[in-house]
Amino acid sequence: MPPDERVPLIPAQIQELRRRYPQVDVVVQPSPVRRIADAEYAAAGIPLQEDLSDRDILLGVKEVPVADLLPDKTYLFFSHTYKFQPYNAPLLAAILKNRIRLIDYELLRRPSGKRIIGFGRWAGLVGAYNGLRAYGLTSGRYTLPRAIDTSGLAEMLEVCRRNVQLPSNFAILLTGYGRVGNGAKEILDALRIREVHKDDFVRGGFSEPVYAHLNVDDYNVHRVHGGFSFTEFVADPAAFKSTFMAYGAHADLYIAGHFWSEGSPFLFTREDMRRPDWRIQVVADISCDVDGPVACTLRASTIADPLYGYDPQSEREVPLGTPGSIAVMAVDNLPCELPRDASEGFGRELLDHVLPLLVEGDSDEVLFAATETTLSGELNAPYRYLASYVAQA
Repeated sequence: MPPDERVPLIPAQIQELRRRYPQVDVVVQPSPVRRIADAEYAAAGIPLQEDLSDRDILLGVKEVPVADLLPDKTYLFFSHTYKFQPYNAPLLAAILKNRIRLIDYELLRRPSGKRIIGFGRWAGLVGAYNGLRAYGLTSGRYTLPRAIDTSGLAEMLEVCRRNVQLPSNFAILLTGYGRVGNGAKEILDALRIREVHKDDFVRGGFSEPVYAHLNVDDYNVHRVHGGFSFTEFVADPAAFKSTFMAYGAHADLYIAGHFWSEGSPFLFTREDMRRPDWRIQVVADISCDVDGPVACTLRASTIADPLYGYDPQSEREVPLGTPGSIAVMAVDNLPCELPRDASEGFGRELLDHVLPLLVEGDSDEVLFAATETTLSGELNAPYRYLASYVAQA
């Protein structure tokens, strides 16, 4: 897996932060990995400093290695701990041992409950691109470079517009209306693929490539009364069943950009993939829930090796392009393929919506609600349920 080249703030955003808050002293730790080089920060007048022991707040993106944790600091990064992720229990234990205040980006939410910050849009953009790339590779109609091998979003879109050649009756199905789904939609719209109503999608008969964009209420119905209520769905998702195949049977490429929670219906099963009317040739599973709602997602793939084949008959992974197989793209760190653009987008949200809370105050307790651990070396009240998880580390 290539190293993560993203940053929480690009040089211009640090300059803006200093203008807004002259009292805030910012330094950048040198790194040979970042897509934005040390020289770019230095050219912007931002000091480079290896030793961060004099800092109060440290901003990162991904998990900090246990050996690099500094005690008695406030850290902001994606910790991947609040869902009991087993591989990060030692990290959370070390954070507590070092009396670190951990604010997890993933837990930052507005009073309405909507997430404040994230890389979802970039996952959607790259995921849709990768799905189109997979179709080109398996069909032999065209070739696209990996997104990470382009200079950024602008070039990625340009090579997409220049090279993608879809059949006249090609049909794409997209699920999800959050950041991920809407990011994927940007790619389809940039290629001027026509969006059609879900009912028209099923009727078909198009002489041009089209796509339909489905929300959760479009492919779930109550098992008893046959309707859909979002309140009911959240309260008891098991009471619903999927109607995805009513649309999936008419698609050539499926882009999964929806959020899925444990207990919700699977979109389609492995039995569904053996139906005579199965048509989908490529599945771009941006959500990447292994052995979950997208039945052919057997494992996460990587940026270096993003595609694999799935054989519906044996229900096993097979080499890409095997006759009768479906191409699967299930990269679980898609935003890393556009590190410069993704960093700029993330930094804008961080600068506008999170850092002011640290400097000016947090009257709505947004930071408190996202704080997993405290400077006293304890789990914060909303996260005491993690005590058994830490104890097993």
